[in-house]
Amino acid sequence: MTAFNIVRFRVKPGHQEQFIAQHRGMNPGFKGFRGGSLVKTGENTFCFIGEWASFQKIVDARPLMINILDAFREHLEDQGEERGLTDPVSGEVVVKLPATKPAAKKARAKKTTKRQKRR
Repeated sequence: MTAFNIVRFRVKPGHQEQFIAQHRGMNPGFKGFRGGSLVKTGENTFCFIGEWASFQKIVDARPLMINILDAFREHLEDQGEERGLTDPVSGEVVVKLPATKPAAKKARAKKTTKRQKRR
């Protein structure tokens, strides 16, 4: 069953570009990882959202994810309220919403031209 992991980060002022660059160049190669996105949610805050084939694949990848976190830990600051440098959550999908379908295109009227007969 599809699962997601979501991790919130607060980046130190002046470190945003380095943090983003490290994610841009990332190719984790985790088994069961379907892809992810880094989302800027505020001035210095970001969320990473990853899609996985199953929750077990997230569990199996956690040691490797911690190794990746260690590579950019220097760019993060404590989020306070006992959250630490990261605020991770993960779980299985319980409802999947369909994408909005694009509006149907209106049929174009054909142009008709009258031919003039020469006499």
